[in-house]
Amino acid sequence: MTHSTDNVAIVTGASRGLGQATAQALANHGWTVIIDARNAEDLLTTQTSIGDRAIAIPGDVGDADHRQSLIHAAIEAGGIDLLINNASVLGPSPQPNLDRYPLEILRQVYEVNVLAPLALIQGALPLLRQRLGIVVNISSDAAVEAYPGWGGYGSSKAALDQMTHILAAEEPDLAVYRFDPGDMNTRMHQDAFPGEDISDRPPPELSVPPLLALIEGRPPSGSYRATDVLLTT
Repeated sequence: MTHSTDNVAIVTGASRGLGQATAQALANHGWTVIIDARNAEDLLTTQTSIGDRAIAIPGDVGDADHRQSLIHAAIEAGGIDLLINNASVLGPSPQPNLDRYPLEILRQVYEVNVLAPLALIQGALPLLRQRLGIVVNISSDAAVEAYPGWGGYGSSKAALDQMTHILAAEEPDLAVYRFDPGDMNTRMHQDAFPGEDISDRPPPELSVPPLLALIEGRPPSGSYRATDVLLTT
């Protein structure tokens, strides 16, 4: 089926957590959302929940053919107004210190958390330029704070942050954001703290209104946190 809308977004890692909540909210605001995740069953459940504004493309964002499928689906839907690079991997659980971090796993973390977002941006840029679109790269305070055990994930997010800032300088007609949603009660966060009770963390849905405010308000490109974005837009 070919969809048509004024606003089309690609949201990666949308089968659960922040990606799922964001895709649902965008659809509620009239967007067509191209969503992906590695778990096809979970992704199709999300698609059913969102309704006919969601187009599900199961696959691994680290795979070039899958990324091309996402872009092709967006073209069929009318273009790309918004790209949200949300998909990421944590690495080992529990997370090891850097002195014993398996390098082969670190390469996988960088492949998904840094290289895949850049590759998707590269593929989407011609369409984003046509629509004066928006790029949102989901980050973390682990990119700037030195938490023991977070060397793999944190350094990958730091690389993504710097890439985001440079992209903003290179593409002044686009809105390019680094967005930190803050602590959330998600499966990834639970994996980061195995055996601990993280029920005091807020649900990812609470980080969505600030993200929507960022997208709809379109402030200058830069770094924004969910806790203060409503004060700055």
